[in-house]
Amino acid sequence: MGAKNRSAARIRRHARVRKHISGTPSRPRLSVFRSLSEIYAQVIDDEAGKTLVSASSIDTELRSKMEGAKKVEQARLVGEAIAQRAKDAGITSIVFDRGGFRYTGRVKALADAAREGGLQF
Repeated sequence: MGAKNRSAARIRRHARVRKHISGTPSRPRLSVFRSLSEIYAQVIDDEAGKTLVSASSIDTELRSKMEGAKKVEQARLVGEAIAQRAKDAGITSIVFDRGGFRYTGRVKALADAAREGGLQF
């Protein structure tokens, strides 16, 4: 499978999931995107089309902790950060959107850390 087909397949999977999952003001969507080197998470209210909080492995706050950490450990730190920022913004309940990625490795580590941080999904 070529690189173009792989990414196109992920986008198709994501579109299929998004038909059923949408973020509301009371229960926003936690969207995850992972590239080869980084991982990003956003809490989104789809009705308003607004990102409420975000965290990623390139955040200036988290950058110092990221050095020397394995990718799964970086994802865990991003999950903890997104949970803390969401709680500070008054968000406790979310719907999880894995973005067409398999729920293993970095995506699972981020989700587990967000759950431990107090987000319910």
